[in-house]
Amino acid sequence: MQRAIVESERAALRHRHRAVMEPTEQIVIPPQIHHAMIEHARFCYPEEACGLIAMDEAGELRMVYATTNVDRSRVRFTVAPREHYGAIKHAERQGWTVAGSFHSHPESAAFPSGRDIAGALDPEWLYFIVGLGDEMPDVRAFRIRDYRVVEVAHREAS
Repeated sequence: MQRAIVESERAALRHRHRAVMEPTEQIVIPPQIHHAMIEHARFCYPEEACGLIAMDEAGELRMVYATTNVDRSRVRFTVAPREHYGAIKHAERQGWTVAGSFHSHPESAAFPSGRDIAGALDPEWLYFIVGLGDEMPDVRAFRIRDYRVVEVAHREAS
């Protein structure tokens, strides 16, 4: 099992240079969601923060669920299972779906690592990364399909 994970991460690293910007897709991030992701990343520093994102049927971001990283690691994350389930149940009650996740890179840029790429199991999900490696936090969004990283253009709602 461990060998399969390592091989998957190596494959992801070989494809890392394939990141492109998807000009046809743009997401609007409500300021409270943008702020919540950054603050959760700062709170969890120096470990990786993680959480889930809920969207409505129109594809608008509705809720960020700041969750516990059960790995308590600087380089990987796992959303606490009970919190994951709770987010799904809450989203469903609102008529939303959990359609993405976010995590932080405490010491580096907001770009998927080989481990992030290898662990991206749902090609329809939005994957947000909060980079804390610079003075100003950077939030970027991606779709990851078959080890191909596509950056999704985004802007903060006014």
